[in-house]
Amino acid sequence: MGDHIAPKIQSIGEGLNQIMNGTEAAWAIETGWRYMFGSEMVPAGLFAILICFVPETPRYLASIGQDEKAEGILAKINGTDKAKSILKEIKETMTVRTEPLMTYGWLCIFVGIMLSVFQQAVGINAVLYFAPRIYEAMGFDNPMVLTVFNGIVNLGFTCVAIFTVEKLGRKPLLIVGSLGMALGAMGVAMTFGNEDLTLWCMVSLMVYSASFMFSWGPICWVLIAEVFPNTIRGGAVAIAVAFQWIFNWIVSTSFVPMANSLGYWFVYGMYGVICVIAALFVWRLVPETKGKTLEDMTRLWKKVK
Repeated sequence: MGDHIAPKIQSIGEGLNQIMNGTEAAWAIETGWRYMFGSEMVPAGLFAILICFVPETPRYLASIGQDEKAEGILAKINGTDKAKSILKEIKETMTVRTEPLMTYGWLCIFVGIMLSVFQQAVGINAVLYFAPRIYEAMGFDNPMVLTVFNGIVNLGFTCVAIFTVEKLGRKPLLIVGSLGMALGAMGVAMTFGNEDLTLWCMVSLMVYSASFMFSWGPICWVLIAEVFPNTIRGGAVAIAVAFQWIFNWIVSTSFVPMANSLGYWFVYGMYGVICVIAALFVWRLVPETKGKTLEDMTRLWKKVK
């Protein structure tokens, strides 16, 4: 067994050396992609194990008559006293399982759709999909090293969202993240192609990416799950996610042609403008869902309607 593992470890070591030296292309094509796919077994395996310890939702437990378990889960989240009132609300709304999609007006659906649209239209996949190409176009000799570093930065700022979303709320993080992305995108637009400002261009791109990771990246999914009333949530979430994939495709297929024909300055300038519009959209139209139940959202949209 050791005879089989040693060459693999040596191959990984050679690959890392080539990445650090900026000569990784041949290794990545021949060997590196195998390790990339193999490494995905680790998080997938952890997910499979940890999901076994995730409790059922209180709504599901209430729907099958296990009220005590439902109340116990709610008590862990909201406290014993509030758990009873929340469970009562859940049981009351369970009598109406579904309603027509437009029951709460067009604005409710529009907000959910536009959350998905903006998550992609701000252009993040232009970085996630094409980072090595972008860093190479900036003039760096080791684009893969910068891509790896960018990934580490992204992971760190995703953790910022994890630890602050319940303290600060959804809207503040989305607004700050949008403005941070706008600043980073405009920085890329103004410095791209200027050899004297290459470092600032790289930093701007990372600010842009990091700002997405503590805001639109994770929080958009949280909001889409929370913002719709329970009786239309299934259909509304499906429509919102469909728009997300449509605009994912639009951004990922349009970036390279636009960058080649119009220039990186134009593309990132456009993304910067979209980020500002996204911040205004969240500020004016998106309701804060922090601390609110799905029943609270039902009452909110009834008032707005």
